[in-house]
Amino acid sequence: MKLKIIAFLLFPLIGFSQQNNPTPTDSIKPSNVFMLGEVIVTNHQNKDTLNRVTSKTMVSQNKMDVSRALNMLPGITLTASGPRNESMVSVRGFDLRQVPVYMDGIPVYVPYDGYVDLARFTTFDLAAIDVSKGFSSVLYGPNSLGGAINLVSRKPSQKLEYDGSLGMINQNGYKGNINIGSKIGQFYFQGGFSYLDRNSTRMSSNFVPTANENGGQRDNSYRTDQKISFKIGWTPTEKSEYAIGYINQQGEKGNPVYTGSDPLNSLLLKPRYWQWPNWDKESFYFISNSNFDDKNSLKTRLYFDRFKNTLDSYDDATYTKQTKPYAFESNYNDYTYGGNLEYNTKFIPKNDLKIAFHFKEDVHRENNLGEPVRHFIDNTVLVGIEDIYKVTSKFTVIPGVSYNIRKNTEAEDYNSTTKVISDYPSAGASDAFNAQIGFFYQLNEAQKLGATVSQKTRFATIKDRYSYRMGTAIPNPNLKPEKAVNYELNYTAGLFNKVTFQTALFYSKLSDAILNVSNVQPGKSQMQNFGEAEYLGVEAQINYEILSNLSLNFNYTYIERNNITNPNIHFTDVPNTKVMGTLEYKPIKILRLIANSEFNSSRFSTSYGVRVPDYTLLNFYASGKIAKNFSIDAGINNIFDKNYCLVEGYPEEGRNFFVTLRFFNN
Repeated sequence: MKLKIIAFLLFPLIGFSQQNNPTPTDSIKPSNVFMLGEVIVTNHQNKDTLNRVTSKTMVSQNKMDVSRALNMLPGITLTASGPRNESMVSVRGFDLRQVPVYMDGIPVYVPYDGYVDLARFTTFDLAAIDVSKGFSSVLYGPNSLGGAINLVSRKPSQKLEYDGSLGMINQNGYKGNINIGSKIGQFYFQGGFSYLDRNSTRMSSNFVPTANENGGQRDNSYRTDQKISFKIGWTPTEKSEYAIGYINQQGEKGNPVYTGSDPLNSLLLKPRYWQWPNWDKESFYFISNSNFDDKNSLKTRLYFDRFKNTLDSYDDATYTKQTKPYAFESNYNDYTYGGNLEYNTKFIPKNDLKIAFHFKEDVHRENNLGEPVRHFIDNTVLVGIEDIYKVTSKFTVIPGVSYNIRKNTEAEDYNSTTKVISDYPSAGASDAFNAQIGFFYQLNEAQKLGATVSQKTRFATIKDRYSYRMGTAIPNPNLKPEKAVNYELNYTAGLFNKVTFQTALFYSKLSDAILNVSNVQPGKSQMQNFGEAEYLGVEAQINYEILSNLSLNFNYTYIERNNITNPNIHFTDVPNTKVMGTLEYKPIKILRLIANSEFNSSRFSTSYGVRVPDYTLLNFYASGKIAKNFSIDAGINNIFDKNYCLVEGYPEEGRNFFVTLRFFNN
């Protein structure tokens, strides 16, 4: 059955050809994309709707944070960490530790655990989000086991351009943003400010009250996010560019309690009363591209990133007292600095050769209130080579190799009984050799085929190696890197200037997978290189311009994840099937109507077999231009007020609406 589905999706259009390229259904002006921040393997790679979300799509469907925006792509599943109120995604079954997140090619993931709460990253100032799945450029750097995600910022193309919005979310949420850009001669400036505030989220009317949640407005579900960003750039020549930038993010959020019924979940009887009074991130960066001549150039990225947060654990749902043994105030004060160099030469005919060097130092500092600060330092280095070999005008081969090494230079342990800090025994450096190759063939102007193989690794994070997980785990400093071999076949076709069809078959074989192994000692687990696994599936997307004012986007994802080592331990958070369809209609020039529907099959929520049910959501959006420089957007999400979960015991938002006034000058 599965083979029939795959064959149906991959080959229905092979017999067709078209003289002209299809008209893109979702694009933005190339001049307004900060191309210096892109990481491009092939010229077409980042331009298709299978792997890119544009600002147009994010705005039209009110995707205010990166996780919700990414969920619109095939192969990507919206996930969550319910106990920490974090929003994440999975890319073909790989989590965010295995698919790092970048901003203009600069890493932004948290040094301690490799994750990043994508709900903290708003989309108001983004031009696009690019995703590399499996086969990702060595230019991204280390730890791209399952791919990479790159948030691409804006760049002005006019003397003055601006846009912004003011909006309301339900009765108790507000948002606002403004982006301003200017390009005068060889210099440009781009700045942005955004603010998002929600007092709570509304629960479905179908939610059955529990001891810890009475329904209505979700208790302790508030969030506030504020972001300031700017960059200044200089383009002395057509092919040389220099830019400095700054990003400041400040946030706070509540952490709703567990409302489920799983008897094996410790939170059933011992709920967490957590709040995050600050989640702050500050980044400084320099990016440049210097062309020495027509055949040689050097691209540079330098960055410093600071991350601070505070987690408060309280006695009860009043969130006022911290007297119980489980109450605490935990502080992180981390920073990262590093950079990369990318030398590009076209000296050899038909070859575009790139040599890359990456260095990154992660410093994690943590303590509970009243305790001394513990320090952890990791250094990571990558040296890589990637070549784009144009065998013929239609056939391209892209090989790449890299050597990666991670060295821990400091790791401290704290004994809460003796109140003494000591050093962990030194652990040896961890290294890995990666290699990959891609074959791309342009059948004709409207059809192309691709086949890729990539061997990738991910180093264990500081948390993987050293965390006690609040007294429930044993550290393991000598964890080896995870390994994966990723295979992909992909096909793209255009028909009649009306239809674009894209599909990909993928298979990944994992070894030395890092798993949390239970009961290594009575009542305690440990992260170990325990297992082998395989991920396989298919993704497909159709863009169909039915009429000049009516278009359809449909995408499908099937993922199967098998734990070869121990089939009784289930992989969590990813449904086998995800289907999404979007219908856009413009009855008149100034009015746009969008209907969107999403289906997710059931998924495992725990490794021991608890599932959350499947769900189907229906959303509706409308946008109307009310004056030359103003429009009003409105919409309803979860129209049928579905009560559903991504994680058992943590219900998602019920029916909700938004109204937004937008202003712009182009």
